[in-house]
Amino acid sequence: MKNFNCKCGQILFFENTKCLSCGYGVGFDPYSMKMRRLVNEDLGQYISRDPGLHRCKNWIDYGVCNWLVSDPSADYCLSCEMNHTIPNLLDKNRRAWWKSLEYAKRRLIYSLLSLNLPVVSKQKDRMGLAFKFMEDQRTNPEVFEQHVNTGHLDGMVTINIAEADRVKSAIARQYTRESYRTLLGHFRHESGHYYFLKLITTDERKQQFVDLFGDYAQDYGAAIREYYDNNFIAPHDPNMISHYAQSHPWEDWAEVWAHYLHMVDTLETANQYRVSQSSTQFDDIDNTLEKWAELVLLLNSLNRSMGLEDAYPFVLSELSLRKIRFVHGLIYPS
Repeated sequence: MKNFNCKCGQILFFENTKCLSCGYGVGFDPYSMKMRRLVNEDLGQYISRDPGLHRCKNWIDYGVCNWLVSDPSADYCLSCEMNHTIPNLLDKNRRAWWKSLEYAKRRLIYSLLSLNLPVVSKQKDRMGLAFKFMEDQRTNPEVFEQHVNTGHLDGMVTINIAEADRVKSAIARQYTRESYRTLLGHFRHESGHYYFLKLITTDERKQQFVDLFGDYAQDYGAAIREYYDNNFIAPHDPNMISHYAQSHPWEDWAEVWAHYLHMVDTLETANQYRVSQSSTQFDDIDNTLEKWAELVLLLNSLNRSMGLEDAYPFVLSELSLRKIRFVHGLIYPS
């Protein structure tokens, strides 16, 4: 993630809605990938040759989104128009959870746009991307669903909103023996399932996938049931990028995809602060992996100096590195 600058010169962060120096309202324009300055916060008018840019309705109604809308007749930004289902906003806890979910989703979409990946809402293309933020009776006895699993189906990503509750997420992390569990990680992982459908379309790419990850045609439902019934208490295979990657080739792919997004976004952030162990030359995978290894050492050492757990508690095997190179080759085809 890069930083931005207001027209007055003040540094702006991705989530800013106002410049603390000049006082102007600001918003992120996903079409130019820049922060824009607003003339009149009440009217949502923007200093631009394009008079159509205006605040997203989810900012006007709920103060949740800082993205701008380019279509004068549209209410919602690129990120918010992908919402299929959102929580009950009359409940303040669920409203806070939703805010955290939107925060993570916008970071995901920024990364996807930065990598020039296709990003389109299901509202505009039935093969596009959409999000359901749902809960079940474990956190709200009044809802119909007894159990909501975070997952993906044909471009529809479902996130159980309890993942935005830090206590519940921490308990789930301990139960599943995961060394890393974040909202942004969930979004990145589930997006991997979507881009599997978009990127692995030819027979050649499908065979390359099978050679690296295994046969994705094996029964997915049975594999996941087996994993949760037995395998997640089994030892971690050090050749796999994570414990969950052992459950099925599709999950292995989604985990590797998520790690690739972790890597490029963190390296870009480090570059913004002139950290020597950083890079923005993501088309060069050798340089990217080299810089990532250096940056991870720095990040983990800094965390340990603060008495925290490692920021990136993973060791990448040679097989995992080959899989990351495969993902890279799909995004940056030679």
